Amino acid sequence: MIEALVSGFLVSLSLIAAIGAQNAFVLRQGIRREHVGWVVLVCAASDAVLMTAGIAGFGAVSARVPWLGDAMLWAGVAFLLIYGAMRFRAAWQGGEALRPTGQAPASLSKVLSVCLLLTWANPHVYLDTLVLIGAISAQYAPYAAVFGVGAVAASACFFTALGFGARLLAPVMARPRAWVVLEVLVGATMWAIAAALAFGA
Repeated sequence: MIEALVSGFLVSLSLIAAIGAQNAFVLRQGIRREHVGWVVLVCAASDAVLMTAGIAGFGAVSARVPWLGDAMLWAGVAFLLIYGAMRFRAAWQGGEALRPTGQAPASLSKVLSVCLLLTWANPHVYLDTLVLIGAISAQYAPYAAVFGVGAVAASACFFTALGFGARLLAPVMARPRAWVVLEVLVGATMWAIAAALAFGA
């Protein structure tokens, strides 16, 4: 049970930590100190809904299609390897510095609209939560729900830390080198998880 909880936390964290439009937006809002609590809540709640649906839905389907679990496991391994390689490639290319603009404060409705769009219109979100998290959770049966708790907890912790801790990261994340280090760490974590899944299958 503890293994499922920790694995859910680490898998979810490695997926969420990958640099993308949503994380850059949360980080930028944190640095600008604009509606941070609402942004964190929307991101964490969205992940919780999608991850729960992925775990519940995948479990129901895999019970009727026995071979689906293995197929999704290896698909997940392939995805982690490819996505990890993408992170290493991004690091090799140099990363991008985050430089928030000096724009006037945005309204809450505008901020939430952008946040929802970046979350729900991103195809990678569905792949990560509905497919990958759902597939990996099946490997921890009968503790798939515990795996899900760990995954949801990681999402809440990450977005809270990213949003409210952003002001401390502002000087650091203004340098491209910091993004390079983060990309390498995310890529290494994804490859490690892929290896653990492959050799544990």
